[in-house]
Amino acid sequence: MAEGRIKWSNDFLGLGYRYYDLRMNVAPLFEDRKQAVNAWHDVIRWWIDPTIRVRFVEYAKSYLFVMAAESKRPESNVAFYHTMPRSKHYERFKAGIEGEAYLRLGMYAKKYLDGVKDDAVCECGHEAEDHGEEARDGLEATDECFAPGCECRKFETVQITLLHKKKTVTDIAFMAEDDAKNDALAWNCISANVQD
Repeated sequence: MAEGRIKWSNDFLGLGYRYYDLRMNVAPLFEDRKQAVNAWHDVIRWWIDPTIRVRFVEYAKSYLFVMAAESKRPESNVAFYHTMPRSKHYERFKAGIEGEAYLRLGMYAKKYLDGVKDDAVCECGHEAEDHGEEARDGLEATDECFAPGCECRKFETVQITLLHKKKTVTDIAFMAEDDAKNDALAWNCISANVQD
């Protein structure tokens, strides 16, 4: 992939990681299923598996995710990038990667009390059944947490759904910001997209 021909996209929300599979999963997350399916169908489906490259360029409190590959349809090929805060999920993925991972795409959605099952867990750590009270006696419905000592006023949780299709990635590298200039993919992305 020559630098002049690379089309870059950061039109996704971030990354999700899945640890319990034959290989760890790294999944760019989209707002809705249509975006994820289109990205798979139009771009990633055509990638040649052994050429898929994933780079993680580490900064003090964040990291840059970069992903690209050679394609059977070069006219519609796109490379992906996104800067994200470092997290315990990223660190766990980095520690357990063992040289290869599955690439999948997914959807990220905020869910509220009226759209989840009773065992869904709120950001406060309590289940949905511990939240909410129906409207009665002229009072409005509420979805605050009733667990002792909890000050949560609104049930919110996140649901991540992964597409079933996957590709195997064997060219994965983690590097410090200073080492990125020695990696063509990482350096091309930083040069074209990352502003100081």
